[in-house]
Amino acid sequence: MSDEVALARSFEGERPRLRSVAFRMLGSAAEADDAVQETWLRLSRTGDEEIDSLPAWLTTVVARVCLNMLRTRGTRREAPLDDTLTEPADEAAGADPEHEAVLAESVGLAMLVVLDTLAPAERVAFVLHDMFAVPFEEIARMTERTPAAARQLASRARRRVRGAERAGREAEVARQRHLVEAFLAASRGGDLDALVAVLDPDVVLHADRAAGPTPEPVDVRGRHRVASGASAAAARVVFTEPALLDGTVGLVMAPAGRLRLVLAFTFADGVISGIDVIADPERLRDVRIEVL
Repeated sequence: MSDEVALARSFEGERPRLRSVAFRMLGSAAEADDAVQETWLRLSRTGDEEIDSLPAWLTTVVARVCLNMLRTRGTRREAPLDDTLTEPADEAAGADPEHEAVLAESVGLAMLVVLDTLAPAERVAFVLHDMFAVPFEEIARMTERTPAAARQLASRARRRVRGAERAGREAEVARQRHLVEAFLAASRGGDLDALVAVLDPDVVLHADRAAGPTPEPVDVRGRHRVASGASAAAARVVFTEPALLDGTVGLVMAPAGRLRLVLAFTFADGVISGIDVIADPERLRDVRIEVL
């Protein structure tokens, strides 16, 4: 067996892990494939004679490639959200939409949305350390920082991802989550009775101009009318997942991890009393999203 064939086989053994790392950093299956291919090209030019640990070397290279890609494109929050909201998910960079959806679900839709709000170096540090247990010494070399600075990057990202204001609110968040998950399950199943059961009789749903089929905002009052609309939208809630929205449990709709809209809920007397459907790019930018 030639050295080139042996090297290629070793790389193929690492490809699934490298793709997993790259997807979590970039949030796009197509871009992850590009990053992994660039990693292979660098390996094929370098050879493995002076590489002590091939997995560690490959992780370092794919992380640096991803970091450069993130810096080039900027974070999604800095990019126009209008494109994200109007461009169909299955047209993203020629990716296989089914496969990309599977990858997104494996990471978590809300997680991908929140990761997109991080600065490139924060995202790299958080993904490598918290998801793949890469030591901060190695992350420091990749990001050209000290280990202490790399630790701070991951810590700052962790606070953005998971929030820092839940102490003492666990029971309240659990009650809200139970209602929101019941609402989501009933919407997916088109179960009108189950939807009515979690809604206040006088519940009000407001959808902004960007959320509906008409150019005007929509207001719907009464649990039967709101439940009918939610059950009729079962197909739209496939790519929807609970998350914290400004500290309150709500829903994010993010096909393949691309944020389209959020449902912000208000609660009263153990039921849902209000639903605000937010799809307007300016309003979405102001929503603080955290992973439950």
